[in-house]
Amino acid sequence: MALPASKQLTYWGLALVIFSVVMWALGNVLLPFILGGAIAYMIDPLADRLERAGLSREGATAVITVAAVLIFLLFLLLIIPMLVNQLIDLVQTLPEAWANLRAFATDRFPALFDGSSQMNEALSGLWKMLQDKSVTLLQTFVGSALSLLNVVVLIVIVPVVSVYLLVDWDRMVTRIDALLPRDHAPVIRRLAREIDEVLSSFIRGMGTVCVILGTYYAVALMAVGLNFGLAVGFVAGLVTFIPYLGSIIGGVLAIGLALFQFWGALEGADGEMIRQGTDWIRIALVAGIFFLGQFVEGNFLTPKLVGDSVGLHPVWLLLALSVFGALFGFVGMLVAVPVAAAIGVVARFAVDQYLDSRLYQGQTHRDAPSRADVE
Repeated sequence: MALPASKQLTYWGLALVIFSVVMWALGNVLLPFILGGAIAYMIDPLADRLERAGLSREGATAVITVAAVLIFLLFLLLIIPMLVNQLIDLVQTLPEAWANLRAFATDRFPALFDGSSQMNEALSGLWKMLQDKSVTLLQTFVGSALSLLNVVVLIVIVPVVSVYLLVDWDRMVTRIDALLPRDHAPVIRRLAREIDEVLSSFIRGMGTVCVILGTYYAVALMAVGLNFGLAVGFVAGLVTFIPYLGSIIGGVLAIGLALFQFWGALEGADGEMIRQGTDWIRIALVAGIFFLGQFVEGNFLTPKLVGDSVGLHPVWLLLALSVFGALFGFVGMLVAVPVAAAIGVVARFAVDQYLDSRLYQGQTHRDAPSRADVE
């Protein structure tokens, strides 16, 4: 005999409360395990393909692990030192770029920047707010990444957890499926498949898009001589997963740095910059590189790799990142996307159930076929 609906809601609500309390209290400790689970989830399709090619699960995991270690060592030796240096230089250069922009605007529009003008007060307030928010964000990130666990321990634990979970992934899924409530197992399986489709389309698809765009921006911007090309490509690729906001941040950063570097300077024969004029060609090339990347991303990469019906609206995604980040910190931001996907799928299921209910249809449509019967 099935439990009454009220008791089922009580049990599911209690499970949700326990999950929230555990995330809030032990989120720092769970960080490497959440990261390891996310990595195993993303790599599982590759392991399945290797299994279909004839390898055992252990063999497929070993091949993936060796390839990942080689790629990590390549990045560690060649890319990461250069990236870190450029990011540090970029952070140090931004105040100077802002000061130059302010000086340029002051020379052209002195009335707007008079000490008593509203524009001056607004810009001063905006700059102070950005500084405060940047410091707070940096402190939060550093505190989440360093005070939770030692970086060395994190680097060691995450790969180990990923390998173990990848080896046992199919067995864990089968075991969880066997523990589902029998009366609700078909519905839970259907919802789980829909959530997996949303997550796989978004995380794996957007992850691929971010890597492609980040690599393109880094190589192209360094090719035209932008000083922080690698750092800009990394930032632009990293924020691409946030629709609209990512393109705005990347574009403003790339074009702004191009204006700062090439405005009023031309490269001499000896390779040094001399104050002679404005290199409009390089500024246009930087802008063209970025707009071409956005065109390819919007018309080819995202529709092909992510799809048009992922089910994660940009506003919903930003809301989930903000709420979970505020409640659970850095760990909350990691689980925001899967939880948002799950909530979206459950919400669509609830709407379908409502449209099939008597509450919506009323007595007038009591003899009409339900949506499930029509489908």
